Amino acid sequence: MGRLVFIFLLYAVLVKVEVLAQSGLEALPRGARSVGIGNAHTTLGDAWSIFNNIGALSYISSSQVTFAYDHRMNMNELTTLSAGAVIKGENSAFGLGVSSFGSELFSQKQIGIGFSNQLGITSLGFKVSYFQTSIEGFGRGASPLLEFGGVAELTPELFFGAHVHNITMSKYGKNSLERLPTVVKTGISYRPSEKVMVNIEAEKDILLDPLIKTGVEYNLLDRFWTRAGMNTNPGKLFFGIGFKPRNFHLDYAITQHPTLGNFHHFSFNYVFAQK
Repeated sequence: MGRLVFIFLLYAVLVKVEVLAQSGLEALPRGARSVGIGNAHTTLGDAWSIFNNIGALSYISSSQVTFAYDHRMNMNELTTLSAGAVIKGENSAFGLGVSSFGSELFSQKQIGIGFSNQLGITSLGFKVSYFQTSIEGFGRGASPLLEFGGVAELTPELFFGAHVHNITMSKYGKNSLERLPTVVKTGISYRPSEKVMVNIEAEKDILLDPLIKTGVEYNLLDRFWTRAGMNTNPGKLFFGIGFKPRNFHLDYAITQHPTLGNFHHFSFNYVFAQK
């Protein structure tokens, strides 16, 4: 029981300090590419859009499977594992995403399916998820979640994206008084060439103060990417690298938090041959 209390208090501190003006860990973005650019990911159309903005998923070039490992404070109890599979259609994409945070003492698990479709210069999508929180000795609570998002290609160099998480303001469970975070994100991406991307994004939990996220990605070599990002409230720095040999994508990122130290993020994609 003592260790359970410790883990639960540590989780509460992590949510309060590490995401002070953001949503809780249940809405944590996935994928080391996203983390490397400060999670300014609303306009990104990649396999991790199944977690980050379902409206951008139709921009993927081919079907993929993806996995991620997010490790915090050198504790297995604060580790997040994520996996997804996305299928590319002619002008659409379908995806499945699952994630798990914590241990047998305290855990949060999520599974969701989403669909995205391109309509002219706009890509729109929606996702339905089932989210569960379990605490040993106290039981579990679960609730459905609904997300909606979209991306518009304003010009070949300029993109605008928006995403809403938990539109229905669902609770942690039917017997809970606490609601899961409802988060709204909007962002702009400037891509003057195929080698450079500059993103800026605003995120607002309806109960908390907003934060600004910025990120830059640069294609240093043909198959090698470097990334950097910054967040406000609290101020955090992000750095990342990416490597794409053949059909594999390997990404690593590190978050530098002023209070909690460094967090490490790894992700892996396997891209099936394009049709």
